[in-house]
Amino acid sequence: MKKHFLFLMVLFSLFSCEEDVRFNNPSFQGMKDNFFWRAIQSTATINSVGSLTIEAYTATEIVTLKTNSAAAGTYVIGTSPTRTATYVYTDPLTQESITFSSGFNIGNGEIVITEYNQVEKTISGTFKFNIVNTFDNPLAGPTLNFQNGFFYKIPVTVN
Repeated sequence: MKKHFLFLMVLFSLFSCEEDVRFNNPSFQGMKDNFFWRAIQSTATINSVGSLTIEAYTATEIVTLKTNSAAAGTYVIGTSPTRTATYVYTDPLTQESITFSSGFNIGNGEIVITEYNQVEKTISGTFKFNIVNTFDNPLAGPTLNFQNGFFYKIPVTVN
């Protein structure tokens, strides 16, 4: 009986070790109001004049980052209508939306594009921002904060 027990222990110890490696590629994530936030899906689009739009989705949320170019560099949010951040939450039961956004002299932050790979058609970078409750919806606070955000190898569509 001891031999069977020993054999089972050895057998379980060999099969209990496994590597569960998962890649988060592409990725869009950050700290939303000091809580970890990760998108389920993300896309990037460059339009005919070269402006970049990155959208990241969860089941009820959309984060949109816009810059006037896809070139590597720092784009300051709140200094131009072409460099913006938007967050929309839609309640799944009532379909009511709460919108936070930036604009000219509204909100602040930055989008840093570290790499635009034109061969693989991917874009990577970081972001952080403070944006305001657009319609002063009482169900949400006056501002929304994203810190330590990054996007990695988001697929880019060129229109």
